[in-house]
Amino acid sequence: MSQTLVNQESMISVAIKENNPATLTEDLLKYIGAVPKEWQSARPPICSNSVSQVMFTSGVGVVSEPNRVIFIETIAGKAAAEISCPSVAKKYVETLSNVEYQAVSINHRGYVAFEREQDAASKYMAQTLLSPGTWQEVGNAPMRATLNLAYSLDRCPLYLSITEAALRFPDETTTPIVMFSSSFRYEIAGGTAPERLSHLHQAIDNWQTDLSTYQDIINTKFLARESENLAVVPSLFAMSASV
Repeated sequence: MSQTLVNQESMISVAIKENNPATLTEDLLKYIGAVPKEWQSARPPICSNSVSQVMFTSGVGVVSEPNRVIFIETIAGKAAAEISCPSVAKKYVETLSNVEYQAVSINHRGYVAFEREQDAASKYMAQTLLSPGTWQEVGNAPMRATLNLAYSLDRCPLYLSITEAALRFPDETTTPIVMFSSSFRYEIAGGTAPERLSHLHQAIDNWQTDLSTYQDIINTKFLARESENLAVVPSLFAMSASV
């Protein structure tokens, strides 16, 4: 058994100066060609001066707030070619080019399940990612932790958040998991409006590279040791049974 990252969600957040959330509607998204006309709403859209939201049955959603527009998609089980979020974001910013775009954040969220025992995720956080010490023994229950890490990559900063959680199933059973949430932050360089739009498109085009980088870091840097430890378990049981 080996631990692997399960991709759950991708999100592209575009920072905008003085954005008007009320302009976002399902009709607008279809009129400008950001989403196919045949897409159906997953639930009634929200439209107000403070926040607007349109969610589609395809798993894609668009949220508009006073300082940003968010393009989000559930990607579990989808191949890269099936992911629509980046193309929706590019078409949106290309069509609505008369606003001041300031930055873009490409975010990915996934989890690793620990099915061996209910406290396996807690042990992974406390024993694998953190150094042991009496500081973990304060209080009358096991310590819980969230880690926030920052990396400097050649193309942009990467921020990674790691936290313990649980998957809950319809039969009320749960599986402990560790969530890994990444954020690749790109500032939009100055210049003319066409230049800024070009820089914005270039940043959004990095989404697949960012997804691959995120997956590689989690699977080879954070989970390699855990996989090695788990791989030893079967041989130990086999040795015990043969004695």
